[in-house]
Amino acid sequence: MSILTIRKYPDPVLSKKSKPVENIDGRIAGLLHSMVDTMYSARGVGLAAPQVGVLERAIVIDTDPDDRGKKLVKLINPEIVERSGEITWEEGCLSVVNLTTEVTRSQHVVVRGWTVDQQEIEIEAEDLEAVCLQHEIDHLEGTLLVDHISRLKRDLYRRRLKKSERETDDILGGSGGAPRI
Repeated sequence: MSILTIRKYPDPVLSKKSKPVENIDGRIAGLLHSMVDTMYSARGVGLAAPQVGVLERAIVIDTDPDDRGKKLVKLINPEIVERSGEITWEEGCLSVVNLTTEVTRSQHVVVRGWTVDQQEIEIEAEDLEAVCLQHEIDHLEGTLLVDHISRLKRDLYRRRLKKSERETDDILGGSGGAPRI
């Protein structure tokens, strides 16, 4: 099991657009496997490659983590080819700590991508699965959960995040990481 470090907002890599995967090979298969392990370890339902510092178009989702693997999807170069309806969902993000917000997205999507076996597939998804796919594909475009909230709420969130970092530094004795004695 290989657990990767999840990048946290405001890490600049999270705001960058990912490049298409050119070669589906063992490196990408290994990355996706590690992303699945990382997603489960973090108790998430989705993870995109930029969240682990890799600017390539690859995502994993599992909307039923209690029954691991049953609904697991690993996609390379995913793209939404069809969308319809509208749904508002309370979303959180492994890269945007301590923030949940309602986001309105398409209720139904068809996503085309590639498997690690180099097979092109289309996934038809609704409700939570559709929301997860759209959320992870947003990451590939450099769009974060904070980009779906108002500027005022985003500024308040940033201030709260900085305050939390300062308090952590005070507890740990500054940026050194060791407690002050």
